[in-house]
Amino acid sequence: MKTPYENIYSLLKQNRFIVLSVVISSASVAIVSVFMVVHLYNKSVNNAYMVNTDGHVIPLQLVSQKENLEVETKAHLELFHTYFYNIDASNYEKNLSKALWLGDSTVDAIYRQKKSDGVYNRLLQYSLVQRVIRIESNVDLQKEPYRFECIVLFEINRGTMVDTYELTTTGSLIHVERNFPNNTHGLLITNFFEKTLKKSVASN
Repeated sequence: MKTPYENIYSLLKQNRFIVLSVVISSASVAIVSVFMVVHLYNKSVNNAYMVNTDGHVIPLQLVSQKENLEVETKAHLELFHTYFYNIDASNYEKNLSKALWLGDSTVDAIYRQKKSDGVYNRLLQYSLVQRVIRIESNVDLQKEPYRFECIVLFEINRGTMVDTYELTTTGSLIHVERNFPNNTHGLLITNFFEKTLKKSVASN
C-alpha cells in the first residue's frame, strides 16, 4: 500500500524531470539561435543589397574593408590635395571650403596662415592660376592613425610665366562618420604639415 509520501516523492520526481527537460530545451534553442544570428550577421556583413527596377532584392558581394582601405585613403588624399592646391580666382573659396571638411584643425591652421600671408589676395590681385599636375601618395596601413606622405606637383600660371613646384606633405588619417557629400570616404586628415616646397621647373 502506497503512502502519501510516496505519491509526493513520485510527483516531485516527475516535476523535476519536466523542469530539467524545459531548461535543456530552452538552452538548446538559445544556443542554436545565437549561432544562427552570428551566421546571418557574418553573411550580411559581406553582402549589400539593392532593389532593381522590378522590385527584386539583389545581393551584391562586397570586397572586404581591408582591401578597400588603400583605395579609399589614397582617394581621400587626392581629393583633399586637389581641393586645397588646385585653385584660381574663380574657384578658390569653393575648393577650400570643401578641403576643410576633409581635415582637422591642423589643415585649418595652414589655411589661416596662408590667408594671413596674403596668398589668396595675390591669387585675386594677379589672376593667378594654380593647377595640380600630379599627386603621389604613400600610406602606412599597419595601424590607425594611418601615417601618409604625399608629393604634389603643381604649377602656377602667372600669365607670362609658368612656374612648377614640388610640395611634400605629411600627416595622418583617422576614421570618422561618412558625411555625404562633404566627406564621402569617412576619413579625416590630422597632423597635417607642409614638409618641403621646391621649385622644379620654370618656363616662359
